[in-house]
Amino acid sequence: MSQANINVIVLDVTGDALDLIYAACRQCYSEKFAGEFMRGSADGGKKSQFIRKIVASGHDSPLEHAKFTFAVEGVSRALTHQLVRHRIASYSQQSQRYVREESFDYIIPPVIEKKPELKKEFIAVMGAIQQSYNRLREAIRSSGASAEKANEDARFVLPQAAETKIVVTMNCRELLHFFQLRCCSRAQWEIKALADRMLELCREKLPEVFHGAGAKCRKLGYCPEGEKFTCGRYPLHKE
Repeated sequence: MSQANINVIVLDVTGDALDLIYAACRQCYSEKFAGEFMRGSADGGKKSQFIRKIVASGHDSPLEHAKFTFAVEGVSRALTHQLVRHRIASYSQQSQRYVREESFDYIIPPVIEKKPELKKEFIAVMGAIQQSYNRLREAIRSSGASAEKANEDARFVLPQAAETKIVVTMNCRELLHFFQLRCCSRAQWEIKALADRMLELCREKLPEVFHGAGAKCRKLGYCPEGEKFTCGRYPLHKE
């Protein structure tokens, strides 16, 4: 067992995403057929400028036609329980039923990592859980159950800290919403780290859409969280 490190890569981006979003946007304002805009001669600079203007205006629906697919590893089950609450998305997660966890990796929260006595206790608990899982699994197997059955029942003792891997697909509009919530300083530290990394990758691939993306305050110009919860980066709404 060991502590895992977050890793995110882009598996796929909608082909010709800029052209696709441009055609969808133009269809809303033109009597022409969207297919003409896809095949049209407008240069990339014109398309980029148009899409930036559309995104700034809040006309987000055309962004739903383009999507990103990410591969994520080195995150906890606690994170993915939060992640899958974003329902306008597709997920394929590593199964603890089909994948034996005889030596599972785990995530240590920073506040525990920084204090030797807490880290020692945390690692001891993870070790005890690992031993219990292995004993339960072998006992269930010895009773005549299949490996799959042993995995699916022994997994009940596994912690939320257990490392997992997941493939995530979101359209660009949902990604903007995801970043508004999860890039906020109030978001739980691990999912914020994931969101920040995903945003970096989105900006690299499609800056026309994601150049101004991030926590709500970036677009609003003020903090909507209230005096009790603000990080102080932006003024409160009342200010």
